[in-house]
Amino acid sequence: MNQNDTKVEQFGPCTIPNPAGYDYWTEDNSVVLFQTIFSGVEDAKKTIDSSPVFFEQAGPKEKIYFRPEEVTAGIVTCGGLCPGINDVIRALVMELHYRYKVPRILGFPFGYEGLVKKFGHRPIELTPDKVAHIMNFGGSILGSSRGNQKIEEMVDTLFLYGVKMLFCIGGDGTLRGAQAIQEEVRKRKEDIAIVGIPKTIDNDINYVQKTFGFSTAFSKAVEAVNCAHEEAKGAPNGIGLVKLMGRHSGFIAVNSALASKNVNFVLIPELDFDLEGEGAFLPVLLDRVKRRGHAVVIVAEGAGQKYFEDKGEKDQSGNKKLADIGVFIKDKITEYFKKEAVPLNLKYIDPSYIIRSVPANAEDSVFCGFLAQNAVHAAFAGRTGCVVGIWNNVFTVMPISLAIAERKVLRPERSTLWRALLASTGQPNSMKSKG
Repeated sequence: MNQNDTKVEQFGPCTIPNPAGYDYWTEDNSVVLFQTIFSGVEDAKKTIDSSPVFFEQAGPKEKIYFRPEEVTAGIVTCGGLCPGINDVIRALVMELHYRYKVPRILGFPFGYEGLVKKFGHRPIELTPDKVAHIMNFGGSILGSSRGNQKIEEMVDTLFLYGVKMLFCIGGDGTLRGAQAIQEEVRKRKEDIAIVGIPKTIDNDINYVQKTFGFSTAFSKAVEAVNCAHEEAKGAPNGIGLVKLMGRHSGFIAVNSALASKNVNFVLIPELDFDLEGEGAFLPVLLDRVKRRGHAVVIVAEGAGQKYFEDKGEKDQSGNKKLADIGVFIKDKITEYFKKEAVPLNLKYIDPSYIIRSVPANAEDSVFCGFLAQNAVHAAFAGRTGCVVGIWNNVFTVMPISLAIAERKVLRPERSTLWRALLASTGQPNSMKSKG
């Protein structure tokens, strides 16, 4: 990665005084260094003196590109539900209305479908009164949908309503759609700012330290994990098995285990494991139950997919359809204990959509506000094709292309998070068969 990869597209010079009335502004050239850990002082000096990689710092600029009185802003929420979507919508509306004095804010219903005429979804005019209390509810007041839509038709709708900036709230697929919209707008040589706000409970957006909804999701998941622990303790040879979301990454599973502190095994997509043989998962689990009388296991939905035939099926968002690893592991544990003639009391819990459809917790609610406000600042500063995020605890703006280049995953071989998980659970570093 180099400086060109992190450079955000900008329409032109900002010459209009910002009406937001803040006491201080973010400097136009303020940046956030990508690398913050070095092998020593000399290495740090060498890196910084050469061509360090950095992100643009987010924040309000003293001069802006768009004239607020001429702006119609659009908001769209796409993909799966996530705690905090309504918090983001509310913060966008409040910042646009009160600080930038935008006269018209439109919410397009049901994701990108709302930008396609044939679906018949009429945009909703959003005002502070309409959004004042929506943070108390889960889901999205605008609704959502999955699936690709024709880019030309979506951009036609933006032109029809005179939209000058579109805020796209969603995950990897949503951001890919936002990039395609931005490319079509550029092709038509029009100034419509396209700004993404990354939303996924899986926390798997590239170069974004944390996505909104993640904190709430794993906090809610802890409730299921602790229930599994009580069930496991309450019967001889009890096992509580919990399946949590996480298609490509184990962040929810690992953080839930660390927060609960009652978990003994965590299976994630990033780490291969075997079922039988010396050192494999099932023998190690059996040994734990024989020694301690119970165990709690978390399995992420994307773990262990090697045990299933790949049928090449895709969902509406183009993601590979996953087989149900939770039920599979439940059956394999049951079969193995029966084969070993060990009585078993297994309770299987799948909180699934419960953890993503609740309102945001306090931490996430605050975080959502910052992301939304910085998205508005970026749009008014003429940035486009970009994503707001956070890196090294500083809010940033970066190109969508960088955010979707690859998925962020947990890397067990050099992850302090995984090291903490091993210390907390006591599970082996590897559960690959030695025989």
